[in-house]
Amino acid sequence: MQPGILYATLAYVAWGVFPLYFHQVASVPALEVVMHRTLWSMVLLAAVLVARRQLAWVAELRRQPRVVGAFLLSALLLSVNWLLYVWAVHHQHVVDASLGYFILPLVNVAMGFVFLHERPRPGQWAALAVAAAGVLWLTVQAGRLPWIALVLAVTFGFYGLLRKTAVLGAMEGLALETALLAPLAVGGLAWLAFTGQAAWTQADAATLGWLVAAGPITAIPLLLFAAGARRIPLATMGVLQYISPSLQFGLGVWLFGEEVQPARLAGFMLIWGALVLYTLEGTWKRRRAAR
Repeated sequence: MQPGILYATLAYVAWGVFPLYFHQVASVPALEVVMHRTLWSMVLLAAVLVARRQLAWVAELRRQPRVVGAFLLSALLLSVNWLLYVWAVHHQHVVDASLGYFILPLVNVAMGFVFLHERPRPGQWAALAVAAAGVLWLTVQAGRLPWIALVLAVTFGFYGLLRKTAVLGAMEGLALETALLAPLAVGGLAWLAFTGQAAWTQADAATLGWLVAAGPITAIPLLLFAAGARRIPLATMGVLQYISPSLQFGLGVWLFGEEVQPARLAGFMLIWGALVLYTLEGTWKRRRAAR
């Protein structure tokens, strides 16, 4: 399990500092950024697979339409998650985005219970209840559901579930996902250029460099995440996951100057309390088992 924990931790740290990257391409519309992420990730992964002569699995996909369908679904979930996250960062909603990833660990626990028959213990159920209270409080304070947070949590939660049960390895799976989306990305970028709406055709060299860098910046954390998800339980992924939103929350408040009203902060504190409860319960359980 130790390599899996390391891979997942590195992925979450990388995702935690993602707002720094997206502020470098703030002049590019969110949808166009997602297209570049898809295209350059596919180029990078294809080059690595060719260099490693790791392509035998491609021919086998002709006889596995269900596998292709499952990865098409995970690719669509990932693209929706990417698009909303980039939009949130561009529109000064980094704190709202971080809330989605604070909620995600508890979503992972719930999905593990429903789909993988992982049985949460009483302490874990209590953590879920406290987190639900935090979301309810935030909803009451805002007068509406925190939709950015909920959509981010649900889409990435289902993505993680699909990748955990996938038959392909981390690199092959991500290569297939980006390959399935790449025709849409290339077509979209070409259409934007043809109609004169593309930011990339008018961008300076630095911005173009950042857009091309979206390939490794996107692919490496996803590979680490997929490798970790295949090696450790969803519940453990849930505990590690709050590394990312903690970093995002800190960047949103202290670097980008987003305000968090005291009443709204109370909702975040309930969710943080749920994560602390969840972590302490897991630590206590492991120590008892080790005796």
